[in-house]
Amino acid sequence: MKKLFAFAAASLIVLSASAYTERNLIASRANKAELKEMLVTDQKWVNLPAYSDRAAWDSLLGDNKEYYIKRGEKALSHDWPRVKATDYLEYERSGNRKIMEDPLDANNKAVADLLLAELAEGKGRFIDQLINGVYAASEMTSWALSAHIPAIKPGRSIQPYDKPVIDLVAGDMGNLYSWVYYFMQPEFDKINPEISRRLRHELKTRVLDPYLEYDKWWWDGSRNYNGRMLNNWNPWCLSNVLMTAMLMEDDKDRYTDIVYYTMLGVDKFLNYIKGDGACEEGPSYWGHAAGKTLDYVDMLSLATGGKLDMSDEKLIKDMGEYIARSYVGDGWVVNFADASARGGGDPYLVYRYGKAVDSDLLKSFAALMLKEDKAPQNGRDIYRTFAAFEIAPELKEYKAEFKRPAYTWYPETEFCYISTPQNLFFATKGGFNDESHNHNDAGTFSVWADNYPIIIDAGVGTYTRQTFSKERYSIWTMQSGWHNLPVINGFEQPHGRKFKAKDVKAGKNSIELNLTDAYPAEAGINNWTRAYNVKGREVKVTDKFDIKEVNTPNVVNFLSWGDIDASKPGVVKINANGHKATLTYDASRFNATVTDKDLPDTRLSNVWGPKISRISLTDKNPTKKGTYTYTIKAEK
Repeated sequence: MKKLFAFAAASLIVLSASAYTERNLIASRANKAELKEMLVTDQKWVNLPAYSDRAAWDSLLGDNKEYYIKRGEKALSHDWPRVKATDYLEYERSGNRKIMEDPLDANNKAVADLLLAELAEGKGRFIDQLINGVYAASEMTSWALSAHIPAIKPGRSIQPYDKPVIDLVAGDMGNLYSWVYYFMQPEFDKINPEISRRLRHELKTRVLDPYLEYDKWWWDGSRNYNGRMLNNWNPWCLSNVLMTAMLMEDDKDRYTDIVYYTMLGVDKFLNYIKGDGACEEGPSYWGHAAGKTLDYVDMLSLATGGKLDMSDEKLIKDMGEYIARSYVGDGWVVNFADASARGGGDPYLVYRYGKAVDSDLLKSFAALMLKEDKAPQNGRDIYRTFAAFEIAPELKEYKAEFKRPAYTWYPETEFCYISTPQNLFFATKGGFNDESHNHNDAGTFSVWADNYPIIIDAGVGTYTRQTFSKERYSIWTMQSGWHNLPVINGFEQPHGRKFKAKDVKAGKNSIELNLTDAYPAEAGINNWTRAYNVKGREVKVTDKFDIKEVNTPNVVNFLSWGDIDASKPGVVKINANGHKATLTYDASRFNATVTDKDLPDTRLSNVWGPKISRISLTDKNPTKKGTYTYTIKAEK
């Protein structure tokens, strides 16, 4: 069992970087001594009203005041469910994560709602329940998730009592409970000073001390970086550490050390990611990768009185605009890797980002996402809720129309998006099969017509132990055979950094990729080049190949959904909930079959319904060399 969990951690974190550029955008602006002089101490940077300033809170919350009070009233009856030891153990026993995540999330959500309600009302009505929340959290052995604890030795799902683990949720709780302390300490002290003293102790021993004392956090890299993969965990965890220190650390030297190490750590992330700003983890992770980078940039600016403001960096802007460029329409997004095909983003975060980097594209996209007059609410991510207060009125008045870019090319990440005037949207990727949240999908593509998916990427199911373990690629959603790719001579694409697209060339309506190296040597491929041409309502796909020996007929797969009719040779009719298209192919060359895949997992069925379908074209007369062509055409 120990070996299994050690592998799970390793598969998630101990991976060498594919490209690493020493940009060092943050630390190049200030050394530690200079930083120490810049830091604003004693929480004087806080730009929110004091708890007792009722007029200021009434003005800040405006019409949303009653919304927050009503949410808090629901939390008055919250009974603070306990996360049991067996709930943590269940991750090892069955792979189930949710059994411990759900009660912890419910408790954190209740704390956030109670805090916002008390700030909105200011009558003390929610304070006792907040104290209950503080003690429910304080009495836990760990704030980290059972799925994340195994990343730290000894690699089991129960945290050692003397080795606090900082993960995404522990960091979020540091952020959230630091704000509880900041606003409520005087009120808690009127009841019993031990409440605040206990909370300060927990924040120090669970977040600040472990961050300073342990220099091998896989997601960090500030003091011990060996080229391993970094992803959304880096800015997510480091922004939380920074905010906790900004609110709780009174020792100037320790404070300086923490802030400086977070600068070095986020620099490692900005060095690791591609210079084109694309999020290889997909739109579902944009809020945690680019979005948390913005949070960090904002926090660092506050901590230094505006002296360290990174929002003018082009990379930061490009990272932000990825979410708008990856939006297809009507709630659909380009969903490579573990991302869902449904999404769009938090409009308040997107607008904040647009303001920070001066992007009309992001601001207009945020206005599109704000489909109703909804108050900012980010659960345990309380900083984002607070940060949204300032820009909420401006966003609600923003009227510029979002215009989807006709063409986007990310030359390093190798994502290409093409939109035609006839409202066809096409997306493809090159890349390699060891990206963050990787699927074996180099060269895959998707097609939407009238903002509706026709040729699809299934996405990923509910996370379990298997998802981030040596068993990951036994999951069908991760396999190239369940992407829009060929199975060549009987071989799918394997997992590994060396399995990649090469010679990727993109134009305004076409893209070409060499997929030879994306398959194993055993496939015997001399050359396999795939080209996409996009025009009007049509995508033409061409595969040119040269194989050493034919052992197994090639099979070319396409994923779709809805009603699929392959009864007529040469034509596959697709009816995706009324959105119709045809896939045409050479009937003299291929046999077409359709395989339905049931979707019992709600994370998939909530997007696609009860099933999706794989259309497989099998070569009837295999040859060593040849050219395949297929056309997807959307009806009007």
